[in-house]
Amino acid sequence: MKRSLAVVVPVLALIVAGCGSSNSSSSNSSSSSTPQTTSSSAAPPPAAKKSTKAGASTSLKLSADPSGQLKFDKSALSAKSGNVTITMDNPSSVPHGVAVEGNGVDKDGKVVNKGGVSTVTVKLKPGKYEFYCPVPGHKQAGMKGDLTVK
Repeated sequence: MKRSLAVVVPVLALIVAGCGSSNSSSSNSSSSSTPQTTSSSAAPPPAAKKSTKAGASTSLKLSADPSGQLKFDKSALSAKSGNVTITMDNPSSVPHGVAVEGNGVDKDGKVVNKGGVSTVTVKLKPGKYEFYCPVPGHKQAGMKGDLTVK
């Protein structure tokens, strides 16, 4: 028992000494946390390089008309070639979705009810495309727009 106390007491003394001198070690603490932060911030650039190698990625947002009219809040969008994600919020009581068509591409996002989000991701080459609502009759009624990819 005396031996274990002989080990515990010096360890506790070191802990107390470390806590008691927090003013001088706080700069050490922040410098020791700075390398951790630097390590964390150093990690994203390689990921950015990976996504650059895989091609550009563009995220676009639009919304269905909240009054229930068959239209989006935008009639034209533009993006860089590569992976393009269009996210559409639906504040309308009418179900809507978002889709992309053109140049051999035809992909639909989910049709969602009020408060939902429809997303479509497509790999696009430069050219002209159309985004539209895939609910039957909505595209024909004018719920569409032009997507230009450069």
